[in-house]
Amino acid sequence: MRKDPDRLPPLDLLLAFEAAARHLSFTRAADERFVTQSAISRQIRALEDDLGVALFARGHRALALTAAGQKLLLSCQAVLAQLRRTVSTIRAPRARQVLALSTTPSFAAFWLIPRLRSFTQANPGVDVRLDASYELRDLRADGFDIAVRYQKASASDGERLFTDSIAPVCAPALPRAKDAPLKRPADLQRHVLLEVENSAGSAPLEWASWLRSNGVPELEPRSWLTFSSYNEVVAAAVAGHGVALGRRPLLDGLLRSRQLVAPFGAARNTTHAYFVITDPAARAKPAVRALEQWLHAQAAA
Repeated sequence: MRKDPDRLPPLDLLLAFEAAARHLSFTRAADERFVTQSAISRQIRALEDDLGVALFARGHRALALTAAGQKLLLSCQAVLAQLRRTVSTIRAPRARQVLALSTTPSFAAFWLIPRLRSFTQANPGVDVRLDASYELRDLRADGFDIAVRYQKASASDGERLFTDSIAPVCAPALPRAKDAPLKRPADLQRHVLLEVENSAGSAPLEWASWLRSNGVPELEPRSWLTFSSYNEVVAAAVAGHGVALGRRPLLDGLLRSRQLVAPFGAARNTTHAYFVITDPAARAKPAVRALEQWLHAQAAA
């Protein structure tokens, strides 16, 4: 019997395809769908058999969409987005609301988490799911309502929360060392400088730029101590292992508590800033609007 050309494939096959096409990975799609990788592979094969076309070009350790696959992905994403919006408008309200927030590990650790209690206390019944990662999340596709992102200050997406600024910071005992005091930038040559390795997605800490703007472009420190993340750099600075370029206002709490000091005084602005970015569909949630307002109020304070 000839198949009806207007007949839709089973929804579970389309959902499996959308996940695999978005990730370009059967393994990641399987994790998202809570099934095995082989189950996803079987579902994709069944969908291709149903449609009579190949949706993926399968290479050695690589997966790419065919022209038909690209066309189907765009349609699936549009339909699923519309379906989510419709469901959110008709779903009966629950006693609890869940907020999904994505941001960087350093922003979460040093700025957001120390303040978060005031939001949860002021918003009972709102549960916050925090994702701290340097991976750039797709808010709609990955299920997030709001993000705080570190990006160029000239960026046009989102609302600016505050501008990033940097200044050398260290443990309080370091500037007072008799054999190597820290009174001027040239004194850094007798100290260990702490830095983040230049990995994709991490925020640049530009020691070279800071040294150049402070009149010591050729300075060579006693040694460098390099870490894979900024949180480790801050931990090393607090422990007294060297001098770090501290991002403010992220580290203002540590400066107020005297766990860190800024031996050379004022910070200088960088070319980056932190922005609040909200999924437009999520803004319909009262809890999301409350979180936006709270973030800006905290930054202003």
